[in-house]
Amino acid sequence: MEAIAGIFDSRADAERAVSGLSSAGIANDRTVFLTPGTSDEEVESAVPITDTEQPGMGKAMGGAMGGAIGAAGGATLGLAAASLLVPGVGPVLAAGVIGAALLGVGGAATGAAAGAAMESGLAEGLSRDELYLYEDALRKGRSVVISFAQDDDAKERIHNVLAQAGAESIDAARESWWVGLRDAEEEYYQTEGGDFRSDEVSYRRGFEAALNPKRRGRSYEETASELNEAYREAATDKAFRRGYQRGQDYQKRVRESHNR
Repeated sequence: MEAIAGIFDSRADAERAVSGLSSAGIANDRTVFLTPGTSDEEVESAVPITDTEQPGMGKAMGGAMGGAIGAAGGATLGLAAASLLVPGVGPVLAAGVIGAALLGVGGAATGAAAGAAMESGLAEGLSRDELYLYEDALRKGRSVVISFAQDDDAKERIHNVLAQAGAESIDAARESWWVGLRDAEEEYYQTEGGDFRSDEVSYRRGFEAALNPKRRGRSYEETASELNEAYREAATDKAFRRGYQRGQDYQKRVRESHNR
């Protein structure tokens, strides 16, 4: 199973993509819809409450899986929904049975249904190495749609729907993200001594390696064995190590900036 993601500037376009995927025969339980800045009202509607529960219970139950949600604009997505407070991002509406599990990799609360979906292998093919790109998009007020293809035919249909709805691909998002950081990283690297132009590939690789959720907050020395296994001899390169430390610093700045 392969995960295919699209990033949208407009929540309405993201919702249109979700509807399009359903119309194209992609099952709802194979689609994830993430959107930032969830209001209290949207949280309440996402997590059903009974007449005996007090207002605000929906928010308190962030991470619990609810029923079908009617999204803004009246479009019924027909997806299970969870409201999550994602560290470094803020409140996020995660529609889709693995939406909570996806962000749970980064430390958010997860619901029982999301956990079960992960255990059943629904998220097979989803790379933890890409999570920081989804988080970056959400921090910038963008929405993310991720769909899982079981075969080449489904893969083609998903790509077509996302493109028609105006999605930016995850590869394009990765390049845009780095372009936004590159000048500052070049200045830092050369101030510290080194030829950024020749070392950029290795430096960037180390930087991105540090953003994998399982390595966040862990020094190079603490992760050396797994880095060597994942990146082989590249992980011992000086530029890679400097990039790794810089990536850790970046993640820390992001969290601190959000928590101010």
